[in-house]
Amino acid sequence: MKDTELFYTLALLKVAGIRDVIAKRLINHFGTAEKIFHARSGELLAVEGIGTILCAKLRDRTVFSAVEKELKFIRNQNIGVAFFKDDNYPCHLKYCNDGPVLLFTKGNIRLEQSKIISIVGTRQITGHGIAFCRKLIADLTPWNPVIISGFAYGTDITAQVAAVENKLQTVAVLAHGLNRMYPAAHARFQNPIMENGGFLTEFWSCAKPEREHFIRRNRIIAGISEATIVIESAEKGGALITAYMAGGYNRDVFAVPGRTTDVFSFGCHTLLKTQRAHILTEAADLVYMLNWDIEKVTEKAVQQQLFVALEPDEQRIYDFLSQNGRELLDLIALNCELPVHKVSSLLLRMELKGVIRPLPGKLFEIL
Repeated sequence: MKDTELFYTLALLKVAGIRDVIAKRLINHFGTAEKIFHARSGELLAVEGIGTILCAKLRDRTVFSAVEKELKFIRNQNIGVAFFKDDNYPCHLKYCNDGPVLLFTKGNIRLEQSKIISIVGTRQITGHGIAFCRKLIADLTPWNPVIISGFAYGTDITAQVAAVENKLQTVAVLAHGLNRMYPAAHARFQNPIMENGGFLTEFWSCAKPEREHFIRRNRIIAGISEATIVIESAEKGGALITAYMAGGYNRDVFAVPGRTTDVFSFGCHTLLKTQRAHILTEAADLVYMLNWDIEKVTEKAVQQQLFVALEPDEQRIYDFLSQNGRELLDLIALNCELPVHKVSSLLLRMELKGVIRPLPGKLFEIL
């Protein structure tokens, strides 16, 4: 992102009353943040959500001095910047309407791959929760996922240290600017995390870890990943808020069950009872539900498949899946012009022949 456009984007976000949804709407309407500051009042008022008050505030140039100071910090501290329209912006977060316009980063963050999971939970994690979290991450290592969390006490730091120990990339999403480490006791983890990932925030350098910032931080944790895992949670807490946000973004949510009398399992049980989360008892549950267990077809398997005899209707299904990839049972039946009950029977026979495999959600794909 060029310095000029970064300057005006920062200025836009500094205007009182301009939040991410409105800022994105303005940028999409005018093309660049710079054009917003040069637009006439009538042009600004044509944008949905921009009234006379916000229009007047967009005429205020006093925000520019604060922007200059922030730009100086970004340059001097070698802070990375991800703009919501750029390729370096986290892919999953692009689909969140209220995702940040800008993200500031430190470290070696690489979020190109899709296997990104968020792990959250109570700050007062129990010994059982620690053991489960560490084993879960160790067992997931063959799939090389990115571990996202909030760098807080308890579950967050347990997950991020376990990721470092297993040489997995981990990203800490902060509720404050990059000029500090909070909590201070976790400063010793700064370098190991930066070597294996890094720190990410939407907040300017001057922002302190205030209560409302943690709620905003949680939406990033929920939106940036493919799935959110709640290890332990009391009946109320930030982990549950993150889980609800993840569900609102149509992400998978997983909760670890505990004993009915365990205070820090109440939140997980609520998620499970209200069907807001999948049950998670081991890494295999996550791998299966997220379809990570797809193995590369070996040359030997391909050679074996060439000699499998398929009936005409089976061949029609096979050809359809070859062209379209994994697909729902109902859509297979529709496109192959076969009754659903017959397709179901044919798919079972083809599975036994070793040419297709079923996936969660009534999906099927060829091997």
